[in-house]
Amino acid sequence: MLEGLAFLGPAALYMMSMTITPGPNNVMLTASGANYGFWRTMPHMLGILGGCFALFAGIALGLGLLFERYPMVQTTLRLVGSAYLLYLAWKIASAPPPDLRLRGEGRPLTFWQAAAFQFANPKAWVMGLALMAGFLPQGGDTLLNALLLAAFAELVALPCIALWAGFGTAIGRLLKTPRAWRLFNLAMGAMTAACVILILR
Repeated sequence: MLEGLAFLGPAALYMMSMTITPGPNNVMLTASGANYGFWRTMPHMLGILGGCFALFAGIALGLGLLFERYPMVQTTLRLVGSAYLLYLAWKIASAPPPDLRLRGEGRPLTFWQAAAFQFANPKAWVMGLALMAGFLPQGGDTLLNALLLAAFAELVALPCIALWAGFGTAIGRLLKTPRAWRLFNLAMGAMTAACVILILR
């Protein structure tokens, strides 16, 4: 049994290195943590995990072949992902300071929005393709192994992405003036928009 699960150790190291580094998800979690707090950002975090779980399992079961057979699907996903990222970048950059939001302005990303974004997130695709190609056991039940590996990957990812949301929450406590908030949100919006370069290059 232990020998059969030996692949989980290297897979954990891989997922830690991929999910703790900057990317569209982590930039948006930082902005959300600062603007809405850690607990209101939780659906966003869970949506990332749920979306990646579904994507990774789908890749293991043949979804990755879609890109090879139909290149137009990859192009379409890139364009959709870029457009959605630019929309989110604008929402982040134009968000008012939290004290103004108490009157009903703005809300964090929902579970389903965050989950759906993973299918247009190039970093999530790269992670999933490399994870399943490199660590999915060749023997045994493919479906069971794919679900186990995908679930384990998201278990490892949870504290990594939570760190970014917590980092944003800590920054939010340091921002005391509306001007500081505007500058922070503009910077986070610009960083989110810059992620489009990763998609279109």
